[in-house]
Order: sequence, then structure tokens, then C-alpha cells
Amino acid sequence: MGNLPNSSSESQVSVMLADNNPLVLTAMSELFERDPRFSLIATSATAEGFLGTVMRMPVQVGVIDWNLPALGGAKLIEVLREQATAPRIVVYADESSDTPRKAMSAGAAGFAARSGSVERLLETCLAVAKGQMVFPFLDVRKLQQDPIETLSRRERSLLEALSKGSTNRELSREFGISPNTVKFHLSNLFEKLSVRNRAQAIAFYYANRAAKGDL
Repeated sequence: MGNLPNSSSESQVSVMLADNNPLVLTAMSELFERDPRFSLIATSATAEGFLGTVMRMPVQVGVIDWNLPALGGAKLIEVLREQATAPRIVVYADESSDTPRKAMSAGAAGFAARSGSVERLLETCLAVAKGQMVFPFLDVRKLQQDPIETLSRRERSLLEALSKGSTNRELSREFGISPNTVKFHLSNLFEKLSVRNRAQAIAFYYANRAAKGDL
């Protein structure tokens, strides 16, 4: 990918793009290649291609379509959250429906609407590269106050399993961890949710889902 002459590669934000629409991908590629603030590392039409590339080379920001085949945006972000050197993710999609909130809940760092200006997308990527959260269609402060957003991926999975009535022994088998480790994770989970036992945790889980319209 070509960069403009006289631009300092050290100050550029490295970017990778992923979208299964070839027209969108081409347009975005040209946009980032023309801007001296960015260094376009690679592009991909699939989540797997994106993942394979960012695992091999450092990329600061990834711009992805929410419905990226075949994993999808949410699963891709979940996988990347386990990687210490993963890029910060900007979801580039339609702002209708609940996509911005779902993207933030999954762990994305920013959201840019396809209907917005190209400069808005570029500014979002620059802000995300600096460590900021950019979700113009959400009250970020309100969402971040949701205790479930503070849970780790393992704790969220445990909470979901709890909601289905799993015992500690069943949790131990399902997650491949010892009963004592299960107790440790549940203790942390209860503390983060400000509840005292599994019954209260399950009640909190269903109340939270109902409030978000997921039931």
C-alpha cells in the first residue's frame, strides 16, 4: 500500500481494513492511502483474514464491518480481546438498530456510521489510536455504568451458565477449571455486580437483559 511522500512513518497510525463489500473496501483503502496521517497495512474481506494478519504484524487500529463473514464482528472482537497486541477496533456500519451498543459491549473502541462523512471515520480512527472511546450514537457514560460491562469474558460466560441453572460442579466441567477456581471467579463476579449469591446474580442477569430488550 502506498503512502504519501514526506510523511513520517513513525507518526502515522497503522490501520487494517476488513469489509466483504469490495466497493466499500476499495473506497476505504483509497481514503486511508491518501491521508498522510495513516499507514494502511492490509485489507481483508473476511474476519479470518483480518485475524490472521493482525496476529502476524502490529496494527494500531482495525476498521471492520459488523457483519463480517464468517465469524461476525462480535466474535472477532471477542477473539481479539484475548490477544495482548490486538489492534483497537472501529466498527464501520449502519447506525440503525442496536449495532453501536452491541459493538461497544463486545469490546470495540469506536463506531463510525457509513452514512457519516469520511472525515468522521478518519477522526474516529485517530481518536481511537490515542486510547479514546468514540461512540457518537450512545451515551457512553451511561453504558459504562452497567456492571456487566466490567466483567471479563470468562465471568460473562460463567454468569450466562449460571442463568441456565448450572451447578459449581457443572461449571467446573464446562470451563475446564477446578471447583476452587469456579468459586474464585464467582466471588469476583458477585462483587462486581454488588450481589451476595448466585440467585441474586441470576436475577441481575435477567433484569439487565430485559432492560436492554434482549429478552
